[in-house]
Amino acid sequence: MGKVLIIGAGGVGRVVAHKCAQNPDTFIEIMLASMTVSKCEQIRKEIKGKTRRDICVAHVDADNVSELVALIKSFGPDVVVNVALPYQDLHIMDACLEAGVSYVDTANYEPPDIAHFEYSWQWAYQEKFKNKGLMAVLGCGFDPGVSNIFSAYAQKHLFDEINYIDILDCNAGNHGHPFATNFNPEINIREVTQVVRYWNDNKWVDSPPILNQGSIHFTFDYPIVGNKESYLLYHEELESLSKNIKGLKRIRFWMTFSEDYLTYLRVLQNIGMTRIDAVDYEGNPVIPIKFLKRLLPDPAKLGENYTGKTVIGNVITGIKDGRQKSIYIYNVCDHAESYKEIGAQAISYTTGVPAMISAMLIIKGNWKGSGVFNAEQLDPDPFMEELNRQGLKWQVTDFKGRLPD
Repeated sequence: MGKVLIIGAGGVGRVVAHKCAQNPDTFIEIMLASMTVSKCEQIRKEIKGKTRRDICVAHVDADNVSELVALIKSFGPDVVVNVALPYQDLHIMDACLEAGVSYVDTANYEPPDIAHFEYSWQWAYQEKFKNKGLMAVLGCGFDPGVSNIFSAYAQKHLFDEINYIDILDCNAGNHGHPFATNFNPEINIREVTQVVRYWNDNKWVDSPPILNQGSIHFTFDYPIVGNKESYLLYHEELESLSKNIKGLKRIRFWMTFSEDYLTYLRVLQNIGMTRIDAVDYEGNPVIPIKFLKRLLPDPAKLGENYTGKTVIGNVITGIKDGRQKSIYIYNVCDHAESYKEIGAQAISYTTGVPAMISAMLIIKGNWKGSGVFNAEQLDPDPFMEELNRQGLKWQVTDFKGRLPD
């Protein structure tokens, strides 16, 4: 049993807190901290009503390392789960090092002034965490996170050598709004408007962003939800998996987008509303994407009327016993069922549950070590078992479909 500190009270923070409360045999005490204490109090009230457990809440500025350190030392957690903004990852890692506690997050660090996605900043903390005897687990949501674990599980149990991985992320849900993003709009829009790249033959290959002419996309027949147009996109787990999966020749990431979503986003980009640099407005600096974030629906409040499902998984091809084989390992999550359980839509649910499992495995000692780790470097078996127990059941089937060359 142990104590967990969760930093961030958005949609994913709500899920992590609820799921920790559902597992009292592991999490003896829970603290939820945010800049906005009222959000923490609301989640605390929800948890009390559903589980009769009380959690602690606190104010914290995740950009203030000394404030983070003071909070961590006063509460004394065994692990900190960072579900704040990716810009704040390094501050929270610094605080964990100073306070002497292990660390989990769901997304790689991003500098606020440039849409650049890579692990180099966090991998640079390897020796610091190692020398302190602490564990930092990076990118433990669904993708990245479960997508990494699926790959590690396949490497351990299903293949002698893996050559190709395609990660396919489908949201076939309907939230009822003309345009909304399923997680923080600022982070989401930065991600999907970037130049695309994928790993092929030991090098990175660039292709146009999804909004541009020449973007790469194809129709994939997803389980249950059927055919959906899927666009090649860069995602951070490609960087770590390309290093850690033996024999890998190519890895790609695909995500579904409706034509309506793409049209709205093209218009917003064309008029400058997706810019991340400041513009002058009546003598005041305004960052357009931050203003846009204020206008769009709060992703944490999308769940109530959300219908449909997410389907996320990996198509993996490689060699087993001298023969080529392909498998598809995936999860289906229902928006309405997620909301019924804990008041969250499925995107938040599929991100928050794995983050909780990572903290659980650290506290229970299933995952241990000193240094900075990506999920595929750790034992996938206890994680896969917990996915089935905690609401994200997975399936493995032979894959007989076709993917783009």
